[in-house]
Amino acid sequence: MKVLHVAAEIYPLVKTGGLADVVAALPVAQQRQGLDVRLLLPGLPQVLEAVQGARTVADIGACFGAMRVRLLLGRLPGSLLPVYVVEAPYLYRRGGGPYHDDRGDEWPDNLQRFALLGWVAAHLAGGDADAQWVPEVMHAHDWHAAMGCAYMADHAPTGAASIFTVHNLAFQGLFPLHDWPLLGLGSRLMSPAGLEYHGQLSFMKAGLKFADRVVTVSPRYAREIATPEFGCGLDGVIRGRGEHVTGILNGIDDDVWDPARDSALVHRYDAARLQGKQACRRALQAELGLQPDDAALLVTVISRLTQQKGLDLMLAALPALLQSGAQLAVQGTGEPALEAAFTEAQRAHPGRVHCFIGYDEARAHRLIAGADAIAVPSRFEPCGLTQLYGLRYGTLPIVRRVGGLADTVIDDAGPGPANGFVFDAATPAALTQCLLRAAALRQFPEAWRARMAAGMGQQLSWVGPARQYAQLYAQATGAPVARA
Repeated sequence: MKVLHVAAEIYPLVKTGGLADVVAALPVAQQRQGLDVRLLLPGLPQVLEAVQGARTVADIGACFGAMRVRLLLGRLPGSLLPVYVVEAPYLYRRGGGPYHDDRGDEWPDNLQRFALLGWVAAHLAGGDADAQWVPEVMHAHDWHAAMGCAYMADHAPTGAASIFTVHNLAFQGLFPLHDWPLLGLGSRLMSPAGLEYHGQLSFMKAGLKFADRVVTVSPRYAREIATPEFGCGLDGVIRGRGEHVTGILNGIDDDVWDPARDSALVHRYDAARLQGKQACRRALQAELGLQPDDAALLVTVISRLTQQKGLDLMLAALPALLQSGAQLAVQGTGEPALEAAFTEAQRAHPGRVHCFIGYDEARAHRLIAGADAIAVPSRFEPCGLTQLYGLRYGTLPIVRRVGGLADTVIDDAGPGPANGFVFDAATPAALTQCLLRAAALRQFPEAWRARMAAGMGQQLSWVGPARQYAQLYAQATGAPVARA
């Protein structure tokens, strides 16, 4: 089966979050299982610089505000997967990030930038962009690629099926309704039954409405987004898709995330050689200027510093956590108030708190390997990857019972062996109690190691999820739905 993955970012070339990790790993796992997989990416500078052997497949010309647009085909470094790149310097050749400028403001032409990505995806699916390779499935990831589903729906002869994966419903790609003419779509799609959303255009809604199948990145999140609490105003649309909305839990790239082979670590280890983790712990304390305290619970947070991620709850729980003798190491960027608060916590508690404002991939590996526990106290969490990395590295997750966190972390009353700690209410008191339970259990090494063993023994790779996606593709190609 020929499958085209469409996304705005891919690790290690362009990364703002877990989406990039998924797009880097899932297609590779699918190729190993026999699928004919290619990717489509926007021609951001980091992508164009890295893609190997790029050649022109189609000279598209002027469209979406750009005078010169070409479709290139090359190979990704490392995996050597075939990758199409939309080269449009006017839209993609710039500094900053893929969605925001250096000040953190959204690029004002994001509608054109990501409509173009979806438009090219639809033409590949329709067979007129590359006659030598026509996908049977167009798999769009998040709102940046969702317009591919709408353009396919607007062209009834397209034989390929469309799959849309929701990585985070909170980011929806909303644009002014008066920009509708820029999209070049049929007028029947400009309505509440189409892309219109409370007087705006919603790219996320394009995927939810017009994909043949909608997937979320965990089974529980698929159920949650059909409710007003987690549906971000789109719960009615999601309920309307009924059985065509499913959840497939993300995996992790166990070639990248493996403590026995991780080149970022000062000492490698596995479940049978845990003395290496203790060495990583001591090395991390030395690196971060934390007190060399073997008895302290060392908790790490690697996250966007936002209220959605529950980091305000973590700050509120910090005094009690430190009073228990624990230590905290934070890495991330986000809301200025939270960045300032964690920076102040480091100043107020030298040797007990460390805060790094930024993101460093190798440091993230060292933090996870060296910590005892990783906190993910999110108010909502589609899947979460850091808790999976924690399980793989014997670093016990401390999480709220939502989304993929609930699907992957088991506490005392869970359906299987405990591998972490779970709390329910999004309150400082509930998180504090959970953290203190972890600190208390840390004093009983045998019980702590049992939870480590349960996590490290789990199958967390992409092998299983890749098979589930293949089954979904087969269903979608056999019974396409939701054509406009």
